[in-house]
Amino acid sequence: MLNEPQHPRRDDEIELFDLVHGIWRQKLWVGLVAAPILAVGVAYALMAAPVYEAKLFVEPPTQNDIAQLNFGRGGDSGLIPLTVKEVYETHLQALQSEAVRNKFFRDVYLPSLSDERRRGSRDALYSDFNRVLTVAPAKGSSTRYAVTATMHDPQQATKWVGAFNELAAQSAKRKVLESNRSDMLIKADNLQSQISSEKNSARKEREDRIAQLKEALVVARSVGLEKPPLISEPLSVQVSAAMGGSLTYMRGSKALEAEIATLEARTSDDPFINGLRPRQEKITFYREFKLDPSVIRVFEQDGEVELPDQPIKPKKSLIVIISLVLGLGAGLLTAVVKDLWIRRRASVS
Repeated sequence: MLNEPQHPRRDDEIELFDLVHGIWRQKLWVGLVAAPILAVGVAYALMAAPVYEAKLFVEPPTQNDIAQLNFGRGGDSGLIPLTVKEVYETHLQALQSEAVRNKFFRDVYLPSLSDERRRGSRDALYSDFNRVLTVAPAKGSSTRYAVTATMHDPQQATKWVGAFNELAAQSAKRKVLESNRSDMLIKADNLQSQISSEKNSARKEREDRIAQLKEALVVARSVGLEKPPLISEPLSVQVSAAMGGSLTYMRGSKALEAEIATLEARTSDDPFINGLRPRQEKITFYREFKLDPSVIRVFEQDGEVELPDQPIKPKKSLIVIISLVLGLGAGLLTAVVKDLWIRRRASVS
């Protein structure tokens, strides 16, 4: 039986058995390398300042919260009633607006920093602020939003989410009230414009009527007709009804003179304009109507903002585990390299 050819093992090949034995021989190096890394991880987990997270949830307001905004709207007013969605979207826009964030950054965030930190880059500080305070949709809801503050001080985080949301609410409420006031003033101006146009039209109609009567008066005087002609009873109603237009002179010069004098002495056409008084009342209502801002709400808060008692980071157990894994990995790699180097030196000598 022929002997099978023997394949000599190459010097640089390390079998699993040799690898394990090599690591065992250099176990001291595993501990020497792993221990400092693990110690650094444990020290960081114990010494790192804890970071707390406070959240405030907002939802759309109720119909009662915006009821006063719709006084004078709807019906034949021409003003479309405001919806809960429209009012709430104004609040969400304020929550995410740069104007509100900049104001909070200047008035609240910067004063909370030390003098040394405030002397740093303004852009860098603003970037830090944007990481501290965030606004985002809440999970599982299309209308619910969360204002979140992540800080070392849990009480300050709780205060900031409330203060920031309140600042946005004030901005949104001011915008809603100003828009509502503007709509009402525009409505009042439109009504006033209509009334002015009708008054002007009534004045011109009166002037036209006077001109017509004066022409009829000339005709009546020319034919010597001072009073309406006496006509038998059956024809009286028909002729009286026809005493207009070209037959107006048949009313007689005295009647025409009296009507002309009355029309010329009229100081106002208001009593003769249909529907004038109700529209004037509407103008007064739209111009003088005032809302109580305290009864208007542009959002509803979902629950109370609770003081966080557990930090979200550092995650101490996770840091220790990662440090242990990294330490062991680095230690094992060092042991393998050390054992391989020793064996190579032994084979060379």
